[in-house]
Amino acid sequence: MTEQSTDFGALMAEATAASEKFGHREHVHLTWLAVRRFGTPAAVGLVSDGIRRTARYAGAPQKYHATVSRAWVELVGHHAAEHDGDDFTTFADQHPALLDKRLLTRFYRPATLAGPQAKAGWVEPDLAPFPWEADRRQARETQAH
Repeated sequence: MTEQSTDFGALMAEATAASEKFGHREHVHLTWLAVRRFGTPAAVGLVSDGIRRTARYAGAPQKYHATVSRAWVELVGHHAAEHDGDDFTTFADQHPALLDKRLLTRFYRPATLAGPQAKAGWVEPDLAPFPWEADRRQARETQAH
């Protein structure tokens, strides 16, 4: 067992400790834990690899989706950077949009997410930029004027 799979297993156990299921809230909780402990760039790999291994182990490798996995880690990481607390419930209460499984439809067309490129690797949003990209664009435009 690799260190990364051990880390993922520990995060999974912590995220599901209060629940007997692993639904969307638990996915977000696991991602929040990973981001807080390892930083967003490392969490992208840790969470993505863990989900990929879990899907493969469950006999459903086709359920792994590279863009969806990374997008959620990036979104949780962005909001976690704005949040000082150590309590997931408070974090979730302050960022309720993260608990909406349909959140990615604000950024991606359904056909884009359903495509083979998005399932196999990273695809940039095609409806709207992520919040941090919009902030960067606005900063560049402000500097240009």
